Amino acid sequence: MYVATPQLSRLRLLLAVPGNVAALGAVSLVTDISSEMITAILPYYLVLVVGLSPLAYGLVDGLYFGVTALVRLGAGYAADRWQRRKLVAGIGYGLSALSRLGLLAAGASVPALGAAVAVDRAGKGLRTAPRDALISLSAEPGRQGQAFGVHRAMDTIGAFLGPLAAFGLLALGGAYDLVFVASFALGLLGVVLLVLYVRDHRTPAPLTLVGAAPSGVAPSAPSMTPSMTPSERRPGLRLPADPRFRRILLLACLLGLLTLSDAFIYLLLQDRVAPEFFPLLPLGTALVYLLTAVPVGRLADRYGRMPVFLAGHGLLLALYGLLAWQAHALVILVLLGLFYAATDGVLMAAAGPLLPDATRTSGLAWLQTGQAVARMLSSILFGALWTVLG
Repeated sequence: MYVATPQLSRLRLLLAVPGNVAALGAVSLVTDISSEMITAILPYYLVLVVGLSPLAYGLVDGLYFGVTALVRLGAGYAADRWQRRKLVAGIGYGLSALSRLGLLAAGASVPALGAAVAVDRAGKGLRTAPRDALISLSAEPGRQGQAFGVHRAMDTIGAFLGPLAAFGLLALGGAYDLVFVASFALGLLGVVLLVLYVRDHRTPAPLTLVGAAPSGVAPSAPSMTPSMTPSERRPGLRLPADPRFRRILLLACLLGLLTLSDAFIYLLLQDRVAPEFFPLLPLGTALVYLLTAVPVGRLADRYGRMPVFLAGHGLLLALYGLLAWQAHALVILVLLGLFYAATDGVLMAAAGPLLPDATRTSGLAWLQTGQAVARMLSSILFGALWTVLG
């Protein structure tokens, strides 16, 4: 007879999340294989094959963050306004898949490459806030960190497999075009999984009775009116009013200005690894993130999400110092993975419960937009400094 061991029971508890969170994790897993196949080769392809200068690459890399800022707020508003979070996310996943064909057709044309990158980032901007809102709305308030941790762990399995797939295709003699085609096919599979297995979450306004008759008087037919304030019932593009959320937003933006793009960190490491192994650099980051996302999420639920978020940026500061001291690439990748485990899903878990259900997507879109703009400015500034200073 099979008897569950205490260790297995703890593992099941650690990974226990609602089915909708698991389904969204599966979609992200497949989609991240697709996207990370491109992310792993794009810096090397654009700088060392196409021949972009670091400043030009900084501008293209800035598109990865800047374009999302143009669509995140609109996507969040539309998803909340029509209560169609799954539909908006699906459009985003579809655009990102189609962008792979744009990369295939662009060749060495910088404007065409920039346009394909812009379409990909527009797709990411459309899908991220609705997806995170669905995760937040599907999980209990006290287990937000765990839910986001499990989702990010599944997402990171894709981030781990994507560079391996790109490396394998190139090592077997395939051209970059083959990587783009395979990435498109996997992106399309992610859209199919979303359509078949993810449930939407529509938030009806809670109702209360008003106009009750005094004692002894025959009651008239009561009317029903939402108990939420008008601002909570009607999603808009205005910033959420909760001062705690505004403080989180300001802090995330300030720290985003100090956050280097992964691509620049990998380019700074490229003289420490052989060229054929450059696409594998994200694997170290992904593996550490995969192993630590769930335990760090539970740690954040227990001891506080913002302290864990700030500790993650402390690790990032240590990473910068070790980069300057020419530390081994493996040490840098470990710290980068821990940084993401302590910040990515943890930030969404901290902010989500501060927002009303009916406007949670647009609220999270504000947070993600602020981070995207800050990181766009960071990429452009660092690319300019690299060009000027060498």
